[in-house]
Amino acid sequence: MRLIIAEKPSLARAIADALPGHVSREEGSLRVGQTQVSWCLGHLLEQAAPDAYDPRYKQWRLDHLPIVPQQWKLIPRHNARGQLKVLRALIKQADSVVHAGDPDREGQLLVQEVIDYLGWRGPVDRLLISDLNRPAVVRALERMEDNRAYQALYYAAEARSRADWLYGINLSRAWTLTGRQAGHDGVLSVGRVQTPVLGLVARRDREIADFVPRPFYVLWADFQVEHGTLRAWWQPDDSHALDDQGRLLKREPAETLAARLPGAQGNVSALDTQKKRQAAPLPYSLSALQVDASRRYKLSAKSVLDACQALYERHRLITYPRSDCRHLPQGHWSEARRTLEGACLGDDQLAGWFGGADFSLRSKAWNDKQVGAHHALAPTGARPDFTRLNATEANVFRLIVRNVLAQFYPPLESREVKADFMVLGERFRAQGHEILVPGWKPLFTTRDEAPPLPPLRQGEAARVVDRAVEDKQTRPPEPFTDASLIKAMMNIARYVEDNAVKRTLRDTDGLGTEATRAGIIETLLERGFIVRQGSALRATRTGQALIAALPDAATRPERTALWEQRLRAIAEGNDQAAPFLDALLGDLRALLACADAGRMRQALATAEGFEASARSKVRKTGRRSAKGTSTKRRTTRRTRSESKEKA
Repeated sequence: MRLIIAEKPSLARAIADALPGHVSREEGSLRVGQTQVSWCLGHLLEQAAPDAYDPRYKQWRLDHLPIVPQQWKLIPRHNARGQLKVLRALIKQADSVVHAGDPDREGQLLVQEVIDYLGWRGPVDRLLISDLNRPAVVRALERMEDNRAYQALYYAAEARSRADWLYGINLSRAWTLTGRQAGHDGVLSVGRVQTPVLGLVARRDREIADFVPRPFYVLWADFQVEHGTLRAWWQPDDSHALDDQGRLLKREPAETLAARLPGAQGNVSALDTQKKRQAAPLPYSLSALQVDASRRYKLSAKSVLDACQALYERHRLITYPRSDCRHLPQGHWSEARRTLEGACLGDDQLAGWFGGADFSLRSKAWNDKQVGAHHALAPTGARPDFTRLNATEANVFRLIVRNVLAQFYPPLESREVKADFMVLGERFRAQGHEILVPGWKPLFTTRDEAPPLPPLRQGEAARVVDRAVEDKQTRPPEPFTDASLIKAMMNIARYVEDNAVKRTLRDTDGLGTEATRAGIIETLLERGFIVRQGSALRATRTGQALIAALPDAATRPERTALWEQRLRAIAEGNDQAAPFLDALLGDLRALLACADAGRMRQALATAEGFEASARSKVRKTGRRSAKGTSTKRRTTRRTRSESKEKA
C-alpha cells in the first residue's frame, strides 16, 4: 500500500480526486485503489515544554536560564492525537510513503517530522503541489521527486523551530520575571520576529509623540501663457531661511514678493519634457497583495491571508497563496488566455478587462529564472461562483486576476513636463503629467496625477494673473497601518541603521515570511502589545515598556533579518544548522545578562508618562487643527476678495 501524507485535508482531497479509481472515505484518510491519502492538520507536533526536559523548569527562575535542551523532543499537539493515531496505523501497513507538504520550508518540516516521529525508515517521495485543480495535481503526481533532495530545506526549518524555541522561551522568561520584580503582572513574551516588529511600531509612535510641528510658507502664482493658464510655485534660493527640504521658514519674504506680483511679466526660462514608458505592475506575492488590499479595501493582513486560503483550498480559484514571488513560469504564458477566460466568467468588470487584453503580448512577468519553489499568485482558470464568495474573497480574487490580466496590456506611456518661469528675478516652477497611451492604467485605480500643462515653448511670455501665500506646517510621520507595517517588513533594510547590514539586506530578505507576517501582527494584538485605533496600529503602554526594557539589539530588525539569511543559506545547502545554533546561544547569553528589574521599572514608569503625554498631545493637535482650518478659511475668503477687486 502507498501512503500519501498531505499537509491538510483540502490538499488530500485534491490528490485523491486526481488519482485513477473510486475514492472511498475512511477515518482520517481517503482510499483510492492501492493508495491511502491521509493528512496532517497543520503541525501535529510541537517542541516540548522546558519541564519535559527537567521537572524543575516548571517553575520560572532566572537562575535556570538559559535553558538549552541536549536532546530535542517533539510532542503531539493537544488536538492532534487522533490524527497521529490514524497515521501511525497507516504507516505500519505502508510499502511506500509520499511527502505531500506545501512546497515551502514549513511544509517540508511539518510532514517530514511526522514521518520521522512515527519511525518510518524507508524511502520517501516528494509531491509538490501549488495548484489544487485536477489537471495540475495530475501533472504533479506524474513528476514526483526523491524527498532526499529537500533535506536541506528540512534542516533549515528544523533549525528555525529550535532557534525560535531557544530565543522565545529564555527571553520571555527573563523579562517576565524582571517585569514581576518591577511590579508588572503578566507574561512579557519576546520573539525573534514579533519583538522587532513591535519595535518598529513603538519607535514610530515615539517619533509622532516627540514631533514638534514647524511652520513653513509657500507662494504660488497663476501665469497666463499663450495657450492657457497654469499654476507655479516659488523656488526661494539660499539667501532665505530654508529647512533641509528647501521650505521657506519665514512668511515676510513671500508676502513681499506676493505684493509685487500682480500683472508682472515674465517668461518660460527652462522647459524639460520627458516621455516615460512604464510596464504593468507584476502579479502579486502574498505580501504585495496584502499591502494593496489593505490600502484599497481597508482589510487587515490576516483577513487577506484568510481570503487567499479560502480561494485556494475551498474554492480552488487561485494557486498557492503564501508565495514571495512576483513572476510566473514561462510555460504558463501559452495557457494564460484559457486560464483567464475561465477566471473572468460571471463578473462584468473582469470580463470587460479580459475583452481588452492582447494575448500576443509577453511581459517580463513570465520568467523561469525568477521562479523558485513558488510562483506569483494567479487564477487557476476555474470558473468562479461569486454567490459563494464573501465580499472580501471576491475583492481579493479580482485583484489577483487583474494583475495577471494587466500583463496582456501595453505599457503606460506618458509625458512629464517641468517648466521654470522667471518673473521679477525670481524662479517659479510648474509640473504637469499627460497620459499619451493609457495601456494597463484603466485596470487600476490610482491617485490623481498632476494635470497636464498647456503647450509651452521656451522663452514665451507669461503674465501673473493671481497669487497667494499659504501657511503650512510640517507633519509628523503617519502611524503604521496593516499595509505600511507589512511593507516595512518586506523592505526592512530601510529601517536598519548599520550601513553594511543595510547593503546586505536591501535586495534580499525581509522581516518574517509571506506566511507569517499577518500572524505576527495578530499575535501582537492578542498579547496586548499593540492596539488598533481606526486603521492605525499603536503600541500600548506594555508594548512601549517592553521595547524600552529590552536591549536595543533585541528590538531591531538586523538580527532577525540576518537569521533569515542564515536559514536561507541552510535551505540552499550552503550552510549548516549547528554553527547557526551555536552562534545563537552566544547571542542569547549576552542578551540574558541585560535582564534587569531596575531598567524594567524605569521603562514602565516612562511608558506611563509617554501614554499620558501622547493623549494630551492628541487633544492639543485637535485644537491646532481646528484653528488651522479657521485660518485657512479666512485666507481663502481674503484671496477671493482680492480676486473680486482685481476683476
